[in-house]
Amino acid sequence: MTGTIHNRDSFLSNISKSLGREKKASVERPKWKFQPQHEVLKGASQDELMQVLKDQCRLIHTEYIETTREELANTLASTVNLYGGGPLSLWNDPRFEEYGLSELVHSTWPSENKEINIWDPAIGEKNIELAEKANIGITFTDMTLAESGTVVLLSSKDKGRSVSLLPQQYIAIIPKSTLVPRMTQAAQAISKKVQNGELIPSCINFITGPSNSADIEMNLVVGVHGPVKAAYIVISDC
Repeated sequence: MTGTIHNRDSFLSNISKSLGREKKASVERPKWKFQPQHEVLKGASQDELMQVLKDQCRLIHTEYIETTREELANTLASTVNLYGGGPLSLWNDPRFEEYGLSELVHSTWPSENKEINIWDPAIGEKNIELAEKANIGITFTDMTLAESGTVVLLSSKDKGRSVSLLPQQYIAIIPKSTLVPRMTQAAQAISKKVQNGELIPSCINFITGPSNSADIEMNLVVGVHGPVKAAYIVISDC
């Protein structure tokens, strides 16, 4: 969906006049002499980024689990059982099928009487209510920042942000191929999508482990306003 911009030139001219300068015909991105943000973990391999992520998970109170594509279903099932089972809240994401989780989601868990709620845009805010009552929310990640242990989730009509924010516990499924060094590369990837004319979600979540809060005396409390536990399941897919 595109819109029409009205009175842009006159608006910008008024601002320039108020600032006492001429309105620029165009704006160029500044080229800074020093750009240290590009040097952190520069040239790191995916295996090295995995190790950085693993080390960071210890600092952000997040369980780190490595698995293979073939063992993903068993690993996810074990983690869900360890965290107390359902109700489960999931994205309506084709990657569940792509990574061999369809039987687990649509057959095994229902046969075990686990309540499963898959995000459905047709039921509107009911999705939020179901996510709030869920014991575990499960999503795939779109990008993962190794340096900070941050998962990047691009929301859509089938991938509501409540799935990662409202359940008691959260499991992020991280394909190894999604690992990037830090926020710098994530911002560049999102910017590239914009430049290519791709539609960008109105909500992009950057989530670093379970929810944390600290008072003025820096006493850390985990799980104040979101999941009290988080697990990252990293798939060696590359």
